[in-house]
Amino acid sequence: MARYLGPRCRLCRREGTKLFLKGTRCNTQKCALASRAYFPGQHGQLKGKLSDYGLQLREKQKVKRMYGVLERQFRRYFAIAAKQKGVTGEILLQQLERRLDNIVFRAGFATSRAQARQIVRHGMIIVDGQRVTIPSYSVKKDQNIQIINKDRIQKFIRINLESCKDRSIPEWLEVDKEKLKVRIVRLPERADIPVPIKEQLIVELFSK
Repeated sequence: MARYLGPRCRLCRREGTKLFLKGTRCNTQKCALASRAYFPGQHGQLKGKLSDYGLQLREKQKVKRMYGVLERQFRRYFAIAAKQKGVTGEILLQQLERRLDNIVFRAGFATSRAQARQIVRHGMIIVDGQRVTIPSYSVKKDQNIQIINKDRIQKFIRINLESCKDRSIPEWLEVDKEKLKVRIVRLPERADIPVPIKEQLIVELFSK
């Protein structure tokens, strides 16, 4: 499967905002954006005004990089959102939030979405009694997610929970930190998605 293998901090600097791609490091002084708050590259410190298309493109790239989705998959998400009734941009974000790897990250079982994808792919997650190894698996209301019953793995997840103890858990998730379980109380709404995204710009980009 294709994936980005370059430096992750470079992506945050390019988008000009923290995408939290390196877990707890993003909240420390070691964060590259804290020491070099300008675009990467030779001309990164030159200031320029983006066109309307440039703003739309940057917003799309920001969302893709935040959720770890590549172009083809992102376009598929948008096509699905465009066919459904409702606000296309909000439905798009809802689909991304419902990804299994994002749930693992939001619950605090992983310090970053990249680590959450690895946890899912290595077979550490059980959904309604069945092991799921697909990070893009879309969860549904009332589904139950839990960590497999192995001491070594559960110890690793508890370390992550301790590292992420200051991270707020969305209201649409019910997390049992003792039993390492998550229940989907309801589907996420736009107000539940605490990310600095202007989804309307993405809709405008794909509507051209």
